[in-house]
Amino acid sequence: MTEATLTDLREIPFHTADGGTATLSDYGDRVLLIVNVASKCGLTPQYEQLEQLQRAYADRGFTVLGFPCNQFMGQEPGSMDEILEYCSVTWGVTFPVFDKVKVNGPGAAPVYKALKKSRDAEGKKGPIVWNFEKFVLTPGGGIHRFRPNVKPDDPAVVEVIEANLPR
Repeated sequence: MTEATLTDLREIPFHTADGGTATLSDYGDRVLLIVNVASKCGLTPQYEQLEQLQRAYADRGFTVLGFPCNQFMGQEPGSMDEILEYCSVTWGVTFPVFDKVKVNGPGAAPVYKALKKSRDAEGKKGPIVWNFEKFVLTPGGGIHRFRPNVKPDDPAVVEVIEANLPR
């Protein structure tokens, strides 16, 4: 994506878990890892690695942003209160978890409509394929897309995060 597109992406509003509104620009120049999460998925243990990244890099300018999504086989069926409690109690999540979103189709959240225009390592863009698809946004304007099977602590993900943190 171009810098102008990233700027536009950073201004797209979305809903917080408590019904408020936020944008990616609220996080300033932090490196952001945006991920659609689900509590009842085979990939749900990725919460542990997401939280490890949050704890390891938060004080250096990094934040994980979780967006619960129930579009894939109904694997995030709970209310926001249930989701937040599950994340906190089961995985010790300290990163922000936002209101449920749709990531595909005509009702997709605008932030995800924009993110889906970015390409993965194989050059593919388009629909989110499953829960735990990851996007690393860098302050310099980069968007790095990682498919669900790429774990949050995969060296390719960590390399992008570390390369873009303030020195």
